[in-house]
Amino acid sequence: MEKADITIIGAGVVGLSIAAELARPDLNVFILEKNTSHGGGISSRNSEVIHAGIYYPEGSLKAGLCVEGRPLLYNLAAGQGIPHKKTGKLIVATRSEEIEELEKLFAQGRKNGVTSLEMIGKDPIARMEPNIQAEAALYSPETGIISAHDLMNVYLARAQAGKAHLVCRTEVLNIEREQNGWRILAQNDRGEDFIFVSSVVINACGLSSDTLANRTGGNYHLYYCKGDYCGISGVKPGLVERLIYPAPLKNHVGLGVHLTMDLNGRLKLGPDATYIDRVEDYSVPSEKAALFYEHARKYLPFLKPENVHPDMAGIRPKLQGPNDAFADFVIREDAPGFINLVGIESPGLTASPAIARFVKKMLFK
Repeated sequence: MEKADITIIGAGVVGLSIAAELARPDLNVFILEKNTSHGGGISSRNSEVIHAGIYYPEGSLKAGLCVEGRPLLYNLAAGQGIPHKKTGKLIVATRSEEIEELEKLFAQGRKNGVTSLEMIGKDPIARMEPNIQAEAALYSPETGIISAHDLMNVYLARAQAGKAHLVCRTEVLNIEREQNGWRILAQNDRGEDFIFVSSVVINACGLSSDTLANRTGGNYHLYYCKGDYCGISGVKPGLVERLIYPAPLKNHVGLGVHLTMDLNGRLKLGPDATYIDRVEDYSVPSEKAALFYEHARKYLPFLKPENVHPDMAGIRPKLQGPNDAFADFVIREDAPGFINLVGIESPGLTASPAIARFVKKMLFK
């Protein structure tokens, strides 16, 4: 029977970052992915934002790993030629009563170790972004954007340089504990089953991570929280240079409909946050264009209804239900040699190099 030292299930940005950190020639490392290629799941459907670490409670994994991961990610991108840009971000109050929320966010960010934040008023905003409307803003100069696909390609190349093996079109059907590790039953897209034993299993399979964890004695339940995006067209290029976010929603389920851009300067709005049934539905309803316009026109006065059109969607694997309090990442060895990563949503991309180091410390403590 084939044997592996480490099997990582899921070849998204988190699974690949862990593979890049762990792979070395003396270890037999496998990465199993059900899709036709790496990075084909939710890692390919996000804002590609490098977050500063502002929104999350002090002491949480989301806060700590985001703040640790951000400089690691910028250094990796610069060293490996991964397309990225430190754009900066303005979180804006369009009404005076929203300023208190920004001040709370400023204090939270400082507690988390984000020392570069600055509260600014109308005049500095007008100098930085003359085409937006805001009474006040929280300025985050460390926020940026990155090509998620290029990042995942670099992680994979590093893993393969360490002799890790990527096996796509392969789904795990069952896992059972054995004396020397974990017995894994998997099936490829031709319907062929194969069985092997792995000393260590790392569950990084995103939307189905709770299902896999529960097969080995876990007790998790993920909620699917869909985020729709709308594109912006027909506006003059360069009207906005930074990411523009509204004052946050009180429950922080999402960050509000915000303005982001890709590395080509293409503007888009979103994502919003809608809890859905557990189906991977990535369609964007046509009525979202009008809804997003109404949200965004408060801080983007140049926007017209015809500028906004449905674009793409992603799904967040949330441990936080619709009416629940904040839920943190779960990164836990729930059984000997079995590490679960459950509820890895935003800021998972930013935190990915720090998550990989965290898992490595768990394995080689």
